[in-house]
Amino acid sequence: MKLSCLQENLNRGLAIVGRAVATRTTLPITQNVLLVTDQSRLKLTATNLEIAVSTWIGSQVEEEGSITIPARLLTEFVSSLPGDKIDIEQTDKPLGLQIRCARFDANIHGIDADEFPPIPSVDNGVSANIDPTALKNAISQVVFAAATDDSRPVLTGIKVEIEGSNFTLAAADGFRLAVHKGNLQENISEDLNFIVPAKTLAEIGRLIGDQDEAIEVIISAAKSQVLFKLRNIEVVSQLVQGTFPNYSQLIPQTYGTRAIVGLQEFLRASKAASIFARDGSGIIKLHMSPGQDGGRGTIQVSSKAEEVGDHFGEIDANVEGEASSIAFNSKYLMDVLSVVGVGEIALETTTASSPGVIKLADSDSYIHVVMPMFVQW
Repeated sequence: MKLSCLQENLNRGLAIVGRAVATRTTLPITQNVLLVTDQSRLKLTATNLEIAVSTWIGSQVEEEGSITIPARLLTEFVSSLPGDKIDIEQTDKPLGLQIRCARFDANIHGIDADEFPPIPSVDNGVSANIDPTALKNAISQVVFAAATDDSRPVLTGIKVEIEGSNFTLAAADGFRLAVHKGNLQENISEDLNFIVPAKTLAEIGRLIGDQDEAIEVIISAAKSQVLFKLRNIEVVSQLVQGTFPNYSQLIPQTYGTRAIVGLQEFLRASKAASIFARDGSGIIKLHMSPGQDGGRGTIQVSSKAEEVGDHFGEIDANVEGEASSIAFNSKYLMDVLSVVGVGEIALETTTASSPGVIKLADSDSYIHVVMPMFVQW
């Protein structure tokens, strides 16, 4: 291998694949990054055996070749170099790379590329094209609701359903449920549903950036892997095996009280209450009161910490139905209000002990169900 590329491009490429490098592993080779020349470009690949990320950067290739290099060492060294041209040449004894940039010169030992785990190929499966902005928004609205512990592995994933011209992402952790519905750029030939690790989708959301080209999602014929094709980036991930809960049964179909409120006002009031809630069992109390004679109602937002103090705030809202109270975990409430979007949202409740529903006031594209906290009223 002998090639040259720009420090900026190599640094960015290593940052892209770096999140897939294994940290704690019984297979040391997965702490390396694979460098391969590929059609006058340099391909970088890293994997932790659950997810593999590949990216291509422009380069001038004089000799083809491949090698694996310790990812952390290479990344730190390249990031310390000046923004200039980098010359890379493979050495045989010892096996490694000689890297030269301006007046910097380093030799890094490597391992033969044949020892790197093979990256699954997902070329002949069913594919769908999704607008990058729509996918990024969908991921941000559901990924935080997935479980983080492995007691129920299926809940650490996000259920993906693709039917006709629509897609749905759903995540749940036993205390909350987030469901986002969006549109594909074109109809899919075969309906799909599978479970993607939440960590994979979080990574996709980060990698999308400002991309404006459609993202292609391909499911392997055996439905064991999924491939996301971005601009100059490919991400292959194992799928979560198991049966995801029937989330549609967890969404309340009726309500006793419905409040339409400005998102920013609600977020501001909840943020103030959360400051006190973190020292008081993390509880935020909400009390919704309809207005008199058809006028606007209010939502009272309060929290209390015995050793610190208490907080009370009030915001205007259009409240229909009976007056009602409900309490939420402050983190869960802040999580959803931070990603739900802009404009107005609807808060629907039945009783203080029944799940609350937060959704967009003028759209069914996003629904969030939160279990209440049991408190003394």
